[in-house]
Amino acid sequence: MIKTIEAVIDEHGKVSLLESVQLPAMRRALVTILEEAPLSGVSETALLSEPALAKDWTRPEEDAAWSHFQPAQ
Repeated sequence: MIKTIEAVIDEHGKVSLLESVQLPAMRRALVTILEEAPLSGVSETALLSEPALAKDWTRPEEDAAWSHFQPAQ
C-alpha cells in the first residue's frame, strides 16, 4: 500500500500526521519537506507535477486535440 498523508514537522523534527492512520504492521515512510506556506493557494502537488506534464502539453498531438478551444484566426 502506498498512501500520501499530509503532516507537519515542528522545529525539533517531531512529525505529526494531520489525519489518523491505521496500519496492519509497522511501515517505512518517506518525508518530503515542503515550503513553509503554500504558494498563493496553488497545490504543491500541481507545482511538482508540472515539469512532467509539460512534456505532454507541448506535443503537436496535444495542440491538435485542444485546437477547437482556440479562437478562429
